[in-house]
Amino acid sequence: MLNVKTPFLIAILLLGVFSVCFANPVAYKWAMVTQPAKSADGAQSIGTYNAGCLSGAVAVPANGTGYQMMRLSRKRSYGHPDLKRFIEKLGQTVTAQHLGVLLIGDLGQPRGGPTLSGHRSHQTGLDVDIWFLLSPQAASRTLAINERETWSAPSVLAGKSDAIDYTQWSPANEKILEAAARQPEVDRIFVNPSIKRELCSRNTTHDWLRKIRPWWKHDDHFHVRLKCPKNNKDCQGQDPLPEGDGCNASLAWWFSEEARHPKIPSKPPKPQILPVLCDSVLKD
Repeated sequence: MLNVKTPFLIAILLLGVFSVCFANPVAYKWAMVTQPAKSADGAQSIGTYNAGCLSGAVAVPANGTGYQMMRLSRKRSYGHPDLKRFIEKLGQTVTAQHLGVLLIGDLGQPRGGPTLSGHRSHQTGLDVDIWFLLSPQAASRTLAINERETWSAPSVLAGKSDAIDYTQWSPANEKILEAAARQPEVDRIFVNPSIKRELCSRNTTHDWLRKIRPWWKHDDHFHVRLKCPKNNKDCQGQDPLPEGDGCNASLAWWFSEEARHPKIPSKPPKPQILPVLCDSVLKD
C-alpha cells in the first residue's frame, strides 16, 4: 500500500534518472538499445575500449559450466563472441580444477558504447569483470534472481589497509588469475596493486604476471581485457605491455603517496567522441 511518502520518493528517483540521462544523453541512447546490431562481416569491435561500440554482439547465458552471471537487471551481458568463448573456457577450466564457480559481473551493452553508470571502458565488447568471491553456495546450486541482484563482491583487502585479507583471498584466486592470463586472447588483467604485490611475492613462475596490471580499486573483482580480434580492422588496442613481470619499481609506485592520493582534475573529462562507424551501429 502506498503511504504519504511514496509519491515523493518516486519523484526523487525519477528526478535522479532524468538527471543522469540529461547529463549524458549520448550514453542514454546506447543504454536504451535492447538488441545487438547485425553484422554481415561477423562481430566487429569498433574504436577503443573507452570510446567504441560493437556490432554482432552475443549474449552470455545466465548460467554455464563453472560460472553464473550476476546483476542481470543491468543488461550488460553482451560481448564479442571471443569474450563469450573466453568466459566459457575459463569456467570449464575452473570446474576441471575444482576451484569453485566464477561470478561474472558486467560485460557490455547489446551494441557496446558508453554506459550511464559504472564504467568508462567495456565499450567494444572485449572487457569483463569477474568477482574474486568463490561462494560455496554458488558452487552447490543455481543462485536466485534476488541473490544475483543483492549479493556484493567483498574486498580481498583487510579493512582500509593494503594488506590482503586471507579470509577472502585463497590459492584458488591465484590459480584462476593464472588460468585467465595464460589465454592467448587476453591482453591484460586489472587488479588492485596489493593483489599484484601478493602474486609477485609468491614462489611461483612469473611469466604470466606480465599481463596482471595494478589499477585503482579492483579489490573485489578482476577486469579481463581481450586483444582486438582478428579481422576487426576498426578495433584499436592499447599500447603493448612493458617487458618483464611488473614486479619492480613500477609496482612500488602504487604504494606511494602520489598514487594513494591522485590529483583530482580541475576540469571534468571531455565528452567521449565515438568513431563515425558507431553511428550506423546505433541506428541499425
